[in-house]
Formats: sequence, C-alpha cells, structure tokens
Amino acid sequence: MERMPLGISRLDRTIGGGVPAGSVILLAGESGAGAREFCYTSTVMNGLAIARDELFDLHYGTLEEGAVLPEQIHYVSFTDERDAVASEMAVVMDDDFVETGMDEVAFSELAREYFEATPVPREWYDDGPTDLQSLGSHTSRDDVVEAFAAYLTDNAAGNLVVVDSITDLVAVADDHLEWADLTVMLKGLARASHRWSGVILLLVNADVLEETQLGQLKEAADGTFRFGWQTGGAERARTLVVEQLRGVLSRLEDENVVQFETEIHDSGFDISNVRKIR
Repeated sequence: MERMPLGISRLDRTIGGGVPAGSVILLAGESGAGAREFCYTSTVMNGLAIARDELFDLHYGTLEEGAVLPEQIHYVSFTDERDAVASEMAVVMDDDFVETGMDEVAFSELAREYFEATPVPREWYDDGPTDLQSLGSHTSRDDVVEAFAAYLTDNAAGNLVVVDSITDLVAVADDHLEWADLTVMLKGLARASHRWSGVILLLVNADVLEETQLGQLKEAADGTFRFGWQTGGAERARTLVVEQLRGVLSRLEDENVVQFETEIHDSGFDISNVRKIR
C-alpha cells in the first residue's frame, strides 16, 4: 500500500512511512493542543521536500521505503490570507524554514464565498473590483461548500491538501445548511479521495463540537488524530492519540502504542515520546 508522509518524521516512521494514499484524516484537537501546528508542519515540510531536498533530509531524514511524496501541496483557508497564515507559521517554526517550504505551496483563499452573504463589509475580505452586479451575484452560503468541493475535485488527485479548517464549515452548517448535508459531503469526499490517491487533512476545533457531531465527522473520515492536553502534577503535556486509521491502527495496536507525547520547536510539530501499554 503506497503511503504519503505527513512530514512529522518520528510519527511517519512509527506508522510505516506515512498514511495510506487516498485517505481523509480528521485532525481534532483542543485549543492549543497542537492540531494546527501539525497542519503547519505537514504543509511546510512537504513543501521543503520539493524546494530544498537537502534541507528536508537534514530536518526530516530519509523517507521510509514505500513512502511517496505528494506531487503538489495545497492549503485551503476559508477566512485567512496567505500572508497571515505564513506569519503564524513563522511564530511556530524558523522563518527561513517557512519561507522556503511555502514557496512550493498553492494557497487557496475562499473568503469571498465564505463571507459573501454575511454582514461583514466586502472591503474587509475582498480586494478585487466591486460593482452592483458582483454584489448581487452570490446570495447563499451554500456557495462556499460548492467552491470547496470544486477546488478539491480539481486539485486533490495525487496531492496533499490541508484544510484550515472544517470548523468554519461547521459554522456554516449551523446557520445556513443542514448538518447532515455536511457530514454526507465528507463521506462523499472520503469515497472520492480513495480514487484520487492523495491525502486530505481536515483541521477541526473539537471544543466547538458536541460529542455526537464529532462522532459523525470521525465516522465520515478514514482516520482521526485526537490532540489534547494531559496534566501530571504541575506540568501539562500535549498528547496525540491515533483513534482510527485504516491500514495503520492495527500496527499501533500490535506494538501496544496508546499515545504520543508531542512538542513544538523550530522545526514544527514533533513526537517527543511514545507511551505503550506495559
């Protein structure tokens, strides 16, 4: 089974080189627990592999046998501009590291479709020309879902697509769409992704979801990485649990791996320790 590296070297090595190509992975986390930093690191590191392979080798190491890099890296945001995301990445990782890696990343901003039918002033999110015809051209928040689906159809095959974040679509579903429509769309995405043979990472803030909603999103995805905080004495540690992942979870269970302790440093998100059942 062909695998695509996530860009977090210790995790990739533990799970056999990466996740199976054709997977939709839900990255669900508590605020500040590392899910967003995971997205940033995966994006930049895979971009670095294309832009500067010697720098990639220095920070990541050698790819595992059977692991294949994505042909392209795409980053989709519903509310933020490229510069804003890159600046936030640079807070987490080394500036030069981010700049070099992001040179190879195609950034798609869907703010126009997302904010079009809201009270948000158009000049806050759209720098393009404004006229009466264009102001009346979009009247439904459904347009953002259609634009998102069209982008994936055109760009997901063989590629890594990072979506920041599904939390924004959850807000749309609460106000303008049926929740069931969103979960069905994600199930359809998982079906299509198997044919596309790429990897799609869906970031979601678990704090804003009810348990039943999170469960429905997990059911629609091929895998779920759960990011959280664990307190021991006076210290708090970020943790990662692979709750489900086809072709990988059985490997972790065989090795009795139950949880990863994580850290964030100049090279981004990383695994600092593996907790096993003794």
